[in-house]
Amino acid sequence: MFGQSVADEVGHGHRHVFPRAVRFADIDSLGHVNNVRFLDYLEDARLGMFHIDPQREGNAPFAGLVIARHEIDYRRPLTFRPDPVQVESWVTEIRPVRFTLAYEIRDDDEIFVEARSVIVAYDVQSASPRRLSQDEIAYLRRFAAD
Repeated sequence: MFGQSVADEVGHGHRHVFPRAVRFADIDSLGHVNNVRFLDYLEDARLGMFHIDPQREGNAPFAGLVIARHEIDYRRPLTFRPDPVQVESWVTEIRPVRFTLAYEIRDDDEIFVEARSVIVAYDVQSASPRRLSQDEIAYLRRFAAD
């Protein structure tokens, strides 16, 4: 289900690149990936970026992140294919308690989706927003747009 994700430098600064297979279950009756399924692609990429990759690097994963907003622009239909697409993610804004993540779901030739998420650091125990830690901010800056 999850691909090997890596930090990659691509044009707009460092991007997190997560390969995501197009599954048969993603396809709707019109023969393309259903629009709502793209949220799963973004979620898988965030899981790789904020949980799996930090653990692979020997660091603690992010804890207590919640989505405050999603914006998605559908550019081209994505159909079933043998090769994965790439979910490229990068940080466009960092604030004390939130940050904005931009994405492209693409292959080498086409962009299928452009999206943005506003993500809030959240303290589960107090059920309230929290400040991002210095370690979290340093990690986010690795993927900040130039």
